[in-house]
Parts: sequence; C-alpha cells; structure tokens
Amino acid sequence: MSLPPFDHSVHAKFTEPPNPSWSFAQKIENTESGRKWLEGEERGRLYPLMTSAIVPGPIASVSSVSTTGVKNLAPFRFVIVSPVTNNPPLVPFCCRNVPQVKDTPTNVRNGLGFTVNIISEPFVENANIHVKAPLVKESAFSMECELFQAIDITHPVSGQITTTTILAHIKYIHVRNDVLNERGVVDITKYKPIARLGDISYGRVGDVFRLARPVWDREKERIESVLENGED
Repeated sequence: MSLPPFDHSVHAKFTEPPNPSWSFAQKIENTESGRKWLEGEERGRLYPLMTSAIVPGPIASVSSVSTTGVKNLAPFRFVIVSPVTNNPPLVPFCCRNVPQVKDTPTNVRNGLGFTVNIISEPFVENANIHVKAPLVKESAFSMECELFQAIDITHPVSGQITTTTILAHIKYIHVRNDVLNERGVVDITKYKPIARLGDISYGRVGDVFRLARPVWDREKERIESVLENGED
C-alpha cells in the first residue's frame, strides 16, 4: 500500500466542539453527525475490536532495572488510559505475560523504582523498539515511580497469569518548560503526543476543540426546566 509522506506542516490547533449548538438533554439523533453515527453501528471480534476502538492509547516507555543491574526500557500500548487518582498520584500500565513473563513486571517489584516516559512525534520511530537504557532523555514528560500495587490477571479457565497491571506511584515529574503554557500546564500543541491505534497504526493530535464545563449557577433554571417539562 502506497502512503503519502508525513506532513510536518500539520499542527494541533483549537477549534469549536463538534456540535456547538448542542443544548442540555438534546438527543444524539437530533444532530446530523449523531444520526449518521447511529446508522453505522457495527460489531467485531474481541482483540481487534479492543485495540482499534479503545483509543487513543498514549505510547509510553517504562524504564526499569533488575536486581543485578540490567537496565531495561520497554514500550507499552496499554498504558495510562487515565490516571487512577491524584491522591496518591497513581497511573496504571499493563504488562502482557504471554508467552512468558516479561522483564518489566519482574523489575518493578524489586523496589528499585522505574520511570514512565510519554512518547512524542519527533522520536516515535526510536520508541518502536526494545532497548536497554535508564531514562528516555527525549521525553518531554517523564514520571519517576515506585510500585504501589501489582495486580496479576488470571485467566478464569486456564489459570494462567496472562497480564500484570501495575499501579505506579508517581514520586517526581520531569517536564520540559517549552511544552508548558502560561498557566503551567502542558500545551498539547507543543507536547505532540503520539497515540497507538489498531494494528500498526498510530495517530497524532489534530484539531483540538474547547468545550467549557457548564456552570450550575448560570444553567440551573434551564436544566430544571428541561427536567420538569421533558424538552428535547
């Protein structure tokens, strides 16, 4: 399959939300895009369905070290769907143990600590391999972690431990100043994170729309009216 070259001129930018005229309690079929979405419902097989639909999945590299001093850096796809909590600060990632237990779940249990490093556009090719290194210097956002809990996922029929879910306790965060905005939070247009999609497909951040959270004091009367009168 012939593909067009990567377009370096494309950058993330903020846009309106998909349905700027949406109002509280409006049904999905009341918008054109919503109607088309409902008309195209499909089903699929389990693994391809999960890996292609539970997206985007941030790509991260987890750096760990064995008790004998062997350093390991492994890329992960099932990582940080969302932070578990900020008190204490925890992020999850999953280690597949098929056909055998990998180095990372073994290493993170030894108490020597590990780091979780988010991958960005400029070095995604470098992160597509297994290497041995203590830290991803190129990462704009890295978390020094200690093991909070390791949860072995056991297959209900075979009894095999197929996956280990790691809850990483974040002790320190390293972030590059040039990816922060004036409020001190990460600017997605500068951060350029890469997402793993289905198969061997990857995605980058395109248009990012801004959707303000409703303010109860401003929306109270409207919401109560809708609830009382059943308006669409």
